[in-house]
Amino acid sequence: MQTKPFQIGTRGGPLALYQAHEVRDRLMAAHSLPPEAFEIVVLSTKGDRITNKALSEIGGKGLFTLELEEKLHDGSLDFAVHSSKDMATTLPEGLYISAFLPREDVRDAFIGGAAPTIAELPENALVGSSSLRRQALLRRMRPDLRVTIFRGLVETRLRKLEEGQVDATLLAYAGMKRLGIEDKATEILELSKFLTAPGQGAICVESRIGDKKIDDLLAPINHQPTHTALMCERAFLRSLDGSCRTPIAGYATLDDDKINFSGMILSPDGQTVYDIQTDGSASDAAQLGKQAGDTLREQAGTSFFDGWG
Repeated sequence: MQTKPFQIGTRGGPLALYQAHEVRDRLMAAHSLPPEAFEIVVLSTKGDRITNKALSEIGGKGLFTLELEEKLHDGSLDFAVHSSKDMATTLPEGLYISAFLPREDVRDAFIGGAAPTIAELPENALVGSSSLRRQALLRRMRPDLRVTIFRGLVETRLRKLEEGQVDATLLAYAGMKRLGIEDKATEILELSKFLTAPGQGAICVESRIGDKKIDDLLAPINHQPTHTALMCERAFLRSLDGSCRTPIAGYATLDDDKINFSGMILSPDGQTVYDIQTDGSASDAAQLGKQAGDTLREQAGTSFFDGWG
C-alpha cells in the first residue's frame, strides 16, 4: 500500500502545471485515488532561468529536464511530466518515457500584432521565435522577414508582443488551447505549409526503467496511438542528431495498423529543403522514422549539415 503521496515533478510555468495536473487527474480517475495521493513538486530548470539566449547556446533541450531527471535518479520524484517536444532524443541512463497522453492539436499558431496572417505582415516585419524550425519555415514563406530570439513562458512572449517588441510571434496551438487562450491566435498554420515539430502537442511522463510500481500506475493512462506516433517522430529526430541547433519538422499519424509519416529538414534560411512522405506498419514505427531520417541525411549530403553542431 502507498504510504506517502506519489511525487510528480514538473516545471513551474502555468502550462507545465496544467500538464502535471492533467496527468494527476487521469491517474486519480484510472485508479480511484484522491488528490492527496499525489504531490506536485515544482522545480526550476536552467532552461527556464536563462531566457535571453538561444537554447543552442546554453546546452539544448535537456536544460528543461535536467533538474527533474536528477531528482528521478535519486528517488526524490516518482515520475516527471514534460512537453514531449522538449525531450532530448537520448535520455539519461536508467530513465525512459513511460507514458504519453492523447495528443492535442499539433499545429502552430501565428499571433500577429502588425497583421493577422504571415502573408499580410509588412515587409521586413520583426517576428519573435526561438524555434529554428519556425524561423526557417517563416523565412521559406517570407524571405524578407526579420526574426529575433523570443524565449520565456507563453505569457511572457505574449506580453512582449503586446508591448510592441515584435510585430508577431508563433506558439504551439496545443499550449494555447490548454491555457484557454486559443482566441489570441490570429492564424492557424496548416501542416501542408508549416510542418510541426516532432512531439508537438503531446504530454509525456518520464520515469525510472524497471520501476514496476510506477509502470503499473502509469500504464492505464498511456495513449498507445500517441505513443506509437511519437516513437516514429523521435526516431526520425535521433537519426538526424536532432537538437535545438537543427531546423527539423516531423509528424506521424496512425490509421488502424498503418503509420504515415512526413518529415523535413531545412537550411536555417529556409531556402534549401529536403522532405519525405512515407508509410508502413505501426509495429515498425521507430524503424520507419529512422529510415526516413537516414534517407534525408543521404539526400542532403554531409555538407548540408555543416554548422549544425
